[in-house]
Parts: sequence; structure tokens; C-alpha cells
Amino acid sequence: MAFVDQARINIQAGSGGKGCESHYTDKYTRHPIPNGGDGGDGGDVILVADRNLHTLLDYRFKQHYQAPSGAHGSSNNKRGKNGPDCILRVPVGTMVWDHETDLLIRDLTVNGDSVIVAKGGLGGRGNNQRRIVTTPKPGEIRTVRLELKVIADVGLVGFPNVGKSTLICAVSKVKSKIASYPFTTKAPVLGIVEDSEDQGKNFVMADLPGLIEGAHEGKGLGYQFLKHAERTKVLVHVIDMSGSEGRDPLEDYYKLCEELDLYSEDLLQKHRILVANKMDLPESKKNLTRFKRKVTKDIFPISAQEKEGLEELVKAVRLLL
Repeated sequence: MAFVDQARINIQAGSGGKGCESHYTDKYTRHPIPNGGDGGDGGDVILVADRNLHTLLDYRFKQHYQAPSGAHGSSNNKRGKNGPDCILRVPVGTMVWDHETDLLIRDLTVNGDSVIVAKGGLGGRGNNQRRIVTTPKPGEIRTVRLELKVIADVGLVGFPNVGKSTLICAVSKVKSKIASYPFTTKAPVLGIVEDSEDQGKNFVMADLPGLIEGAHEGKGLGYQFLKHAERTKVLVHVIDMSGSEGRDPLEDYYKLCEELDLYSEDLLQKHRILVANKMDLPESKKNLTRFKRKVTKDIFPISAQEKEGLEELVKAVRLLL
């Protein structure tokens, strides 16, 4: 399934039904008795967060949605039925924006959260009880923009081919694509890191597409997905300590920090964990010694491929969470 995290849809709520103008007469009544019923209200358009959905792909194929209108009133004081609501289900983490004003309507961050984005029109009033018949109201018409930001506790960030996909596969049951070429991860991949003793300590980890230098200028894939890192509580910087891709680990670290800081000041406030991956390769130990002379932060040396050092890393992440 293709991962789509942005969509724009046009919605229209149902219009109200017409009120009825009717009079009852028989041979026993001197004056006609008004008995026209009210029209029903139009249906609303409602967005509901659903944890079983993970993409906005459906809203790329269909952009127009309309709720049914209310039924007309009839004689004998019969009120028309209200139009049923139009329920649109979106993934948890979807932000709903008004396209014209660019104002946030609602951030649906919990399963079952809902918001009425277009209100149905009121039905017209009938002439029962000697009232004046009124015109029904039309339903609201609106254009909304949907923006999905996946919800995860931990986000993996780093340059291409540093082993993020291998790491998330090693600590969770997710089967992410692993290959020896850049940008194998083209969309965020979520995995649950479980605790065998206490399920309350389980957390969600997100593998984000790799960044490259100049990402803040729109280069590469990773920058457009960095918005998903805004919801995370902890960022894990994954560094290829072996330099197997011809890059210097120390320069990679500085460039990665720069790209994150240029994207958003919010990312500056998040807890960060530094991971030195590929420690099973020959040059890694030498590079790590040089790296520690320049960077005084704690660093976790691991080998995602050989599954070494992962227990200490997961324990540190849980402690921060």
C-alpha cells in the first residue's frame, strides 16, 4: 500500500428538507387547521480517527464528499427524517486544516477522536401550530487539507545506508526493506519494541527515510518526512561508524544535527540518543575513538546486523521514555 500523508478534499454537508404547508379540513371544522410538518436537518460531514488506517491514499482517488439532505415535511404534522451523517475515517495522527483560512480545525491524535468539519443545514419550518413556513438552510461547503503525522515514541534519523532499517528489524517484528543502496526506505516504517516482562513498557519506533546534506533546501526524500519526527519523544541518531559509504562519521554527525536544527526548533527540545552502528566492521573502533575525542555525549556502540549492543540501547530508550 502506498504511503500518502497529504490530501485535499472538498466536502458538502446535506441541505435541510422543505417544510410543508398543509391544511386539514372536514365537514366538522369551520376553519382549516394548519398541519404541515417540518423538514429534516441535513447530514453532517464527520472525520473520525481510526487506528486501523495508516495512509491517506483513499482521499487521493476521491476528493468530493457530500452528506445526504434531510427529507421534506408532509401533512398531518409529519416531520421529515434527518439526513444521515457522512463519516470519513482517517488515520490516527491526522491534522485537519481549513484550506481557505489555513487554520487548524482539529488534530486527531487518539483512536476514535472525531470532528464535524461541515454542519448540515436546518430543515425548513412547516405551518403546523399556525407558524409561518420558512426556507430550509443549505449545508456547509468546505475545502479541507488533511496532513498525516505518524505517532511514534522514538524516531530513527540518519543518512542513507547507516543501518536504520536493519536496526528496527532487529529490535521489533517489523519486516522493513533492507538493501545496499540509498533510499530503500521511502516512507516511515513503524515497529513495536516489546518488553517480555511488562507490556506497559512497549514503545513504537519509526524508521524515517534517510537524510542527505542540503535536505533543508528540499534535496532527497528524508526532509519531507521529518514532520513525522515532530511527534516523537526521543530521536535516535544513527551514525555509520565504519565509514563504509566513504563518509566521515564525525562530519555525518555534525551535518545531521544541522539539518534537524534547520528544519524546526521543536526538534531541538527532544531527547537525543547517539548510536554508533556497524561496529562489527574493521575501521569502526578506530573511528569511534576519534569520534569520542570530539563529541562528549554518551554514545551507544552497536551492530544491528549482528544484534550486538541492542539490549543496552533499548534499555536506555525506555529509561528516557
